[in-house]
Amino acid sequence: MHRLQVRAGEAGATDRLNFNLILGIESSCDEMAAAVVRCGTEILSSVVQGQVELHEPYGGVVPELASRDHVRSVSAVVEAALVQAGVGSHELSAIAVTAGPGLIGSLLVGLSFGKALAYRLGVPMVGVHHLIGHLASAELADCSLRAPYLGLLTSGGHTALFRVEADAPPRLLGKTRDDAVGEAFDKVAKLLGLGFPGGPALSLAAQSGDSAAVRFPRPMVDRVGCDFSFSGLKTAVALEVERRTEHGALAASDVADIAASFEAAAIDVLVSRARRALREEGIGRLSVVGGVAANRRLRAEMANAAAADGFEVSFPPPALCTDNAAMIAAAGSRLLARGDRHGLDLNSFSRGSGPL
Repeated sequence: MHRLQVRAGEAGATDRLNFNLILGIESSCDEMAAAVVRCGTEILSSVVQGQVELHEPYGGVVPELASRDHVRSVSAVVEAALVQAGVGSHELSAIAVTAGPGLIGSLLVGLSFGKALAYRLGVPMVGVHHLIGHLASAELADCSLRAPYLGLLTSGGHTALFRVEADAPPRLLGKTRDDAVGEAFDKVAKLLGLGFPGGPALSLAAQSGDSAAVRFPRPMVDRVGCDFSFSGLKTAVALEVERRTEHGALAASDVADIAASFEAAAIDVLVSRARRALREEGIGRLSVVGGVAANRRLRAEMANAAAADGFEVSFPPPALCTDNAAMIAAAGSRLLARGDRHGLDLNSFSRGSGPL
């Protein structure tokens, strides 16, 4: 197995307080990623190893397979990030690693490796909340973005709205009460037989469909507050598929129309809830992050809303929307700057806010 080599005598000094070069490690689900970021803002390298072929036969991520593959690849991915950045391990100032939430087995691989490397090099280590990492991708992608602003997190595991301040942890304004929007995309794609990963496949199918073919519900759009709900929308799609397959398989046009109609409904919910939150918080800046932020319709509809309402909206490039380690390094840089450190007793967590 390819292993990261650290020569004796290369351990970093513990008084290296400028945190010039931070190695980020992300392994919360089925991607193993590593990145080197300078001063929390400049990406020197970003390496992501996915597992699509591994999980495709099962139509979704198998946690045991994901964690075992991470064990095989973590050392090589980290070394590839160092080589791409053109730095040696002895030059690192700190290690930032995802502590949770996510798949506990996958998280443990990255966290254990990060702990061991930090200990070997004698540099500080900080655990990063995965959601805070996604929020950090906004400023990493757009150096002109300044707090306060709202962050709309849209991913396979999470859908939430945060108020981001300059000198305080992000404040949660609302979150999904059931399914995340990315999870809904994946499950609807599976209902339509579109394969894995479902979200991109559904969006591709939707491009040839009629978004007005089925008037699916828009859950929570008229409710006070900033919470979301997507389980009812997913159920409505399942009922529509059941109705249309009563006398045979879905035609290609049916698949396209249902995909387009579902996508339109889901995006309407995200846009309307974000607009409400901006009004209620009195803020004129929004950043949309997470895997679903790469969706073309979401980008277009949110841009239209921004033009109509007069707020600013930004999206990271697609490579920073999906899980990556550059965002973990950037978030870690901010935590380290405010004095946060974690010891070898830091544990990973699968749900909630965890110990961070």
